[in-house]
Amino acid sequence: MAVGKNKRLTKGKKGTKKKIVDPFAKKEWYDVKAPSMFEKRNIGKTAVTRTQGTKIASDGLKGRVFDVSLADLQGGEEVAFRKFKLLAEDIRGRNVLTNFHGMGMTTDKLRSLVKKWQTMIEAFVDVKTTDEYTLRLFCIGFTRRQPNQLKKTSYAQSSQVRNIRRKMTEIMTKEVQSSDLKEVVSKLIPDTFGREIEKACQSIYPLHDVYVRKVKVLKRPKFDVGKLMELHGEGSGASGEAGASVERDSYEPPVQENV
Repeated sequence: MAVGKNKRLTKGKKGTKKKIVDPFAKKEWYDVKAPSMFEKRNIGKTAVTRTQGTKIASDGLKGRVFDVSLADLQGGEEVAFRKFKLLAEDIRGRNVLTNFHGMGMTTDKLRSLVKKWQTMIEAFVDVKTTDEYTLRLFCIGFTRRQPNQLKKTSYAQSSQVRNIRRKMTEIMTKEVQSSDLKEVVSKLIPDTFGREIEKACQSIYPLHDVYVRKVKVLKRPKFDVGKLMELHGEGSGASGEAGASVERDSYEPPVQENV
């Protein structure tokens, strides 16, 4: 009988089951470290498949982006609405060293700021830091009712909006151009930009709820290990050199027969 006619000839033995291996049995856990600008350096842990042949574990970790609330990095629930993106750039022993990759605000906070009877003013600007990082900063602000105001609305004229927007871009450009990335992040944590813009625009129209709502890293310089170690301060306390051998845990989870 031809092989093509009888389909059972091409199949294997009936009833053989594929051996199920727990995928986490091949994983290694690494500690994620935030730069020294933040008070709490240990963000958490991340898993990666162990080095096998040409597939190196550290290559799987580099380039990962961690989205962390500022409350977890600094402490204090009042800043929980601010989120920082940290990019994994280098591996030292069992530590993943990260660098600033961006900043944003939670959606619920942004929605809570938008109200009736006031003007919302937004501005953005592309600026280069002293250490060759190109950042795009987005600013948001709202007009405020003056004390003892009887009028229901607090709308700004279009010329006032233009002047306020110009002030926003000027202040953001001035602050970022004269600083390196570490100093910029240190200014973003307490949001000194917002307070300065509010003070500068007082003569044009009183503002409130002024924030740098988003920061994007458009362009970064060539990777430099020395600068990253400086950012983490004294080698970030990370033990071992890059690419050094790492002691593996002796514990191996049992292979599961059934899931």
